[in-house]
Amino acid sequence: MDIVTPGQVAARGRSRRHRRSPGTARIGEALLWLGPALILILGVVIYPAITLVATSFNRYSIIGLRLGPAGFQNYLNFLTSPDLGQVVWNTVVWVALVVALTILISLALAQFLSKEFFGRRFVRWAVIVPWASALVISSQLFRLMFDYYHGIINQLLTSVGIIHTPIDWLGDSRYIMPSMIAVGVFVSIPFTAYLFVAGLNAIPTDVYEAARIDGSSAWSTYRLITLPLLRPAILIGVVLNMIYVFNSFPINWILNGSNPGFGNDTLITYMYKLAFKSAQHDVGESAAAGIFNVLIILIAVGIYLRFVNWRQGDKA
Repeated sequence: MDIVTPGQVAARGRSRRHRRSPGTARIGEALLWLGPALILILGVVIYPAITLVATSFNRYSIIGLRLGPAGFQNYLNFLTSPDLGQVVWNTVVWVALVVALTILISLALAQFLSKEFFGRRFVRWAVIVPWASALVISSQLFRLMFDYYHGIINQLLTSVGIIHTPIDWLGDSRYIMPSMIAVGVFVSIPFTAYLFVAGLNAIPTDVYEAARIDGSSAWSTYRLITLPLLRPAILIGVVLNMIYVFNSFPINWILNGSNPGFGNDTLITYMYKLAFKSAQHDVGESAAAGIFNVLIILIAVGIYLRFVNWRQGDKA
């Protein structure tokens, strides 16, 4: 019988630890690479979310000093606000029309950009410009174009005889929301169109050749082949645009922020006005509105995914 010395036992222990060390080293290496992203998520997402929830349950003075706990009073004040119904309706109209028009126009534009024609590269560059530029710059540019006295839109429409007197696009309540929707669609089209172009390029050409052999018309081919195979890209485009448009602050604020009241505000600008522009400067109620906004967009996206049965998109 062999005699095992204490030194051999220690050596075997070190050997076992050494065998386990590669896995530990891989975990450490993964954390090293993921560390900056995790720190960024912690500082930009998690910490602000915790602060928002805590703020919604407290009272604050007009200069931002905490006055004490408020319980659910901030939520009650927000939900019973006489302006909330109009603001929610504005938000529904804003999101629904911008997303719907963006998807429809982007589908047609993507079909055009996927074809071979002279100057296609230049057209593609021109389409991407609104998305590449800052949203604040685009919104401010449209504010100048919509100007009552010197805006190019009024000058163009009056010069061709469509209108006889200038229209106050950003001051008349009848035109404020349509103007914001037009700008929202304009800045949302580039990303969505390129998303659909990528989806069209991923469709195998064999299915189109089989459709031509079977004598399928262009419309039947698009309806029965292109749209079903493009379903995953459409689902992604709708969900991302819903979130993007719902949270769009620069467009609504630059085009409508100077107007009094909440007649054309969405939930995002309404939340901002509660904290910084209303008479009460209620930071706690504004935080409660922020929690409400997060729940609304999560519920809306969840209902949409449930309604369209998004899992079928993977099968397609």
